[in-house]
Amino acid sequence: MIGVYKETIHNIASLIVVDAAKKDEPLPVVTYFHGFTSAKEHNLPIAYLLAEKGYRVVMPDSKYHGEREVDISNLKLQVSFWDIVMQNVKELNDIKNYLDENGLILNEKFGVAGTSMGGITTSAALTQYPWIKTAVILMGSPKITTYAKTLVSSFKKTGDLPITDDEIEQLYVQLEQFDLSLQPEKLNERPLLFWHGGNDPTVPFDHSYTFYEDVKKLYDNEANIAFLKEANQDHKVTRFAILETVKWFEKHLQM
Repeated sequence: MIGVYKETIHNIASLIVVDAAKKDEPLPVVTYFHGFTSAKEHNLPIAYLLAEKGYRVVMPDSKYHGEREVDISNLKLQVSFWDIVMQNVKELNDIKNYLDENGLILNEKFGVAGTSMGGITTSAALTQYPWIKTAVILMGSPKITTYAKTLVSSFKKTGDLPITDDEIEQLYVQLEQFDLSLQPEKLNERPLLFWHGGNDPTVPFDHSYTFYEDVKKLYDNEANIAFLKEANQDHKVTRFAILETVKWFEKHLQM
């Protein structure tokens, strides 16, 4: 039986999805990050399928989301997007340490995946943590500095931003440290899967695809990097994408 357990990890409200009979055993781990304005429980279907295959799936709520939601304006939430991404990356290390301390990771087999903002988080985390063994980015951008500039430009067209130009420039400098497109060598040939809908109006398809086309040249084994496109899909993860994500972890984060 697959169990769903609520757990607070270093003040991070999380769900742990795992075979109940193996709840306290070391297992390969997948940490899955949700998208912007979503919450951890929205990704239960993929967590269930991964848990069926023998993985422990950790699904944290991001800052200002789910159980961590606070009473802030929509504008404040919007302009906090990149702070949330960077906080996610920091908290991934807290999650890893917690699992290590409790002997719950089998042979350092630790994978990361995420949807949209969660996919962006995943790409950023790959620049920081060599202990991530494999990852899946679902409709996320590895070109986070470029994407931030696109979002800022869009905001400026629709109204005043509640932050100064100096603060925006400081943000870009911060993001460069987490920008996978600026340091692709940090992948170090780790297995990486992209999925993106060809008609995505929210996160540009070409960010992930052009990055994939460039970075696959750095891989001796091209089977370790893949890009799946669904031509007529918009900003919504399909069943095909979910099943392919499960297959990817089965192949690259084996029991």
